[in-house]
Order: sequence, then structure tokens, then C-alpha cells
Amino acid sequence: MVMSFRVSELQVLLGFAGRNKSGRKHELLTKALQLLKSGCSPAVQMKIKELYRRRLPRKILTPSDLSVLHIQAGQLPSATALTQGTACHLPYEHGAAAPAALLPPVLGPKHETDVQHLPPPVHPVHPDVKMKRLPFYDVYDELIKPTTLASTNSQRFEEAHFTFALTPQQVQQILTSRDLLPGAKCDYTIQVQLRFCLCETSCPQEDYFPPNLFVKVNGKLCPLPGYLPPTKNGAEPKRPSRPVNITPLARLSATVPNTIVVNWSSEFGRNYSLSVYLVKQLTSVTLLQKLRAKGIRNPDHSRALIKEKLTADPDSEIATTSLRVSLMCPLGKMRLTVPCRAITCTHLQCFDAALYLQMNEKKPTWTCPVCDKKAPYDSLIIDGLFMEILNSCTDCDEIQFMEDGSWCPMKPKKEKQEVCQAPAFTDGCFPSAASSLYTVSSEARSSSEGKKKVEVIDLTLDSSSDEEEPPAKKQCPVSSTTLP
Repeated sequence: MVMSFRVSELQVLLGFAGRNKSGRKHELLTKALQLLKSGCSPAVQMKIKELYRRRLPRKILTPSDLSVLHIQAGQLPSATALTQGTACHLPYEHGAAAPAALLPPVLGPKHETDVQHLPPPVHPVHPDVKMKRLPFYDVYDELIKPTTLASTNSQRFEEAHFTFALTPQQVQQILTSRDLLPGAKCDYTIQVQLRFCLCETSCPQEDYFPPNLFVKVNGKLCPLPGYLPPTKNGAEPKRPSRPVNITPLARLSATVPNTIVVNWSSEFGRNYSLSVYLVKQLTSVTLLQKLRAKGIRNPDHSRALIKEKLTADPDSEIATTSLRVSLMCPLGKMRLTVPCRAITCTHLQCFDAALYLQMNEKKPTWTCPVCDKKAPYDSLIIDGLFMEILNSCTDCDEIQFMEDGSWCPMKPKKEKQEVCQAPAFTDGCFPSAASSLYTVSSEARSSSEGKKKVEVIDLTLDSSSDEEEPPAKKQCPVSSTTLP
């Protein structure tokens, strides 16, 4: 049995026995044979037989046997039923070698045997993987716990089968949620959600799709998010990290179970996890209400941040005495209504919470538009100081903070622009100052007493002879001479 093992199986065996599993195949084989000669424990012997059996059914099964296995797989919806059906009728004692014919072959993650005296599998079926909570979804129930999509052989493409069933209460929840969504789009707010991630237990995992993924729900191909444009030449295209709503393909029935078939490309040293949840989809309006309910941050927090930024650094030659901040949202270029930023941000500039949530509802990136750092929903705060400023200052778009934390509005300098634009005449549209000048010049032209205003009379005569509108350049001297 050991002589027929591949490198991966030899490494699993040596690791299980607590031996060094590094080296080439012939070195691993030598170590495994030495392990046998030195007299290995019954547990190691069982491990060898288990590893051998995992390969054996693929070679000796006939087509008729395979058809019987498919029937058995349909009759046994869960791993527990399979366990109860085998563990109660095994005609051998604890620790004895099992006849190969009595042990069922491996049928995938949902049908692995769980006989008590067998050692645990290499990859746990239900690892302690935690999925990262998504702000736009409230989890109601866990339909399939995070389950390992482990590579079972050396083939390029893998396949795994899963089954889940809905309770009558869950079916009722989904069906009644259809009428809750306003608008023309007909959808369910309570959904069956499929999620993939890396099989890592160190921290909560974000959504991550296996390469070359295909999913069938109840025999129908499930649409997945489209591929992102490649970041560099030759890079394998990736899908955006997000959950998949499989409610349209699910059987909304408490009597008929749902089946999921997953195909993906295996990768050496990397495993994935699949899970299914019953969730309620939230809107940006709901999240904004939740954010407001959290409360507004005390204005003193922002004042302390201003003083810290404007405190003179003894090592610096340049001292900052004031700080200018815009009251316009960098996302929508409009005046802020609900000023917020992440707790982790070090800048004073705020962005509008309503716009930020609407953008992440369409494309969830959760990135601060000011500093481009991560700004997840749970770290957002509404700034109390900016709320005070927005309520008290309605006619300016920019403010200036002083060293003591006080502020003053920055008035826009529009006077110079108005002076420059005043003399420019257009067809039938004159500024107020220019219209008064035009009245003076027309009166001067019609009256016989206009001898002193020689320049004005000459200009009107010149323009009337050309029978065209006088250009703006010629009228600038008029306005300059008449205004004083």
C-alpha cells in the first residue's frame, strides 16, 4: 500500500505520524517504510489503509457499481445518516482491520464517513472558518456551515456536491418578503446567499472565489459576478469579492431539498470554503438610519484633533497657524448634509454619509474618498463639530480653523470677477452697470448738448456707420471714462 502512495499521501502519512515530511519522493518513501519496519501503531496502520482506500474506489469500480452509488447518494441526504447506516452494522471490533467491501467510498464533502475509530480526515469538513459580516445583509440562519472545498485528487478540475433544505418558516419568510420591495423590480429582500472564501481560520474571511468556478443550483447554471479587468498583462482575471444570491434558482419548498454542484480548479497548498445563509438585504437608507442611531461624535473630539494638528512642532521650521477645510463632499461635489468619516482617518475633511452608503450599495469598496484607506461601515462616525458648522454657516463652502479650535467662514472673492465681466456686452443682455452706461451714451447721442462728451459721440457714430454691434474691446474705454 505504501509503495503505491504519491508525494501528497506520503506527506500526509508522515505528518500524521509526527515525522519530518520534507524531501523528494524517494526520501519520503524511505521514511514511510522505516516507519512500518519499526512497528507503527494501529492508528498509523488505519491511516495507511484510509489513504489507500481513497484512491482504490476510482480504479476498481465498474459502471454498474457507480450507478448504485448515485442511488445511495440520493437516498442519504446528510453525513449523519450515512454515519448511522455504517457505524451500527460494522461486523468488527474497535481497532480491527475493516473489510474493504463494507466501507463506503468517499462521495464528497457531504458524505464523508465519520466512524468513531477512524482518524480525522486531512481537511476538516466543517473548519472553524468565520465569514466577515456584510453591512448590507442581516444573517437570519446558517443553511450550510463553512465547508472545505478540498482537493481530493491530482486532477486539474474538482467537483463537490452539497444539499440544503428550507424549513416551512424560512419558506414563508422568503415568499412574504417579495412585496416589501418598493419599485418596479420584483425581488426578494430575504434571500438564500451563497458565499466562498479561503479556508483560513486565523481571522474572519472576506468573499473570495476559487479559480475557474462554475456553480449549478438544482441543475441550473448559477450566474456569477463578471470578471474584473486584469491589472497587469498575463494576470489571471478575478471576480469581484461579493456573495451570490441564489434565491431565483432555489426550490422554495419545505419538502424538496436543494442541491448545489461546485466545479473549480485545484491549487496546490490552497483550499477554499463554501457556505450558504438565509439573509435579509438592507438598503442604504436603513444603514443611514442605523448610523444616525449610533449618535453623533462629540465636537470636542474634532477640536482636540485640530489643536493637535496646529500645535507647533519644535523640529519643524514652518509653523501651521490655520487649517482650511471644505464643506463640500468630495464624492458628489455638493454641500455636506451628514458629515462623516472613519475613526481610523486622521484628516478633518468629511464626506457625506448618504452618498457614501449609496455608492457602496452599488459597488461595495468601503474606501475613504479623501485618503483612500479602508473605511468600513462599522468604523464610520458622524462629526458633531461639522454638524454645528453646517447648521450655523449656510452661505459659504469653506472654513478656516484656528489654533484654539475656533473657526471662521472663508468668503468667496467674487468682487473682482464682477468688475471684469461687467463691460462685456451680449445681444440683448446687459449687466446693470453697462446698461446705465449705454443709456448715458444714447442720451448723449440724441441730445444736442453733448459737446463735452466727444468720445461718446464718436463711438456711437462709428458703430452706427458700421451697422454692427460695437465689440467689447472698444467699449472698455467708455466704461472706464464714464464710471469716475
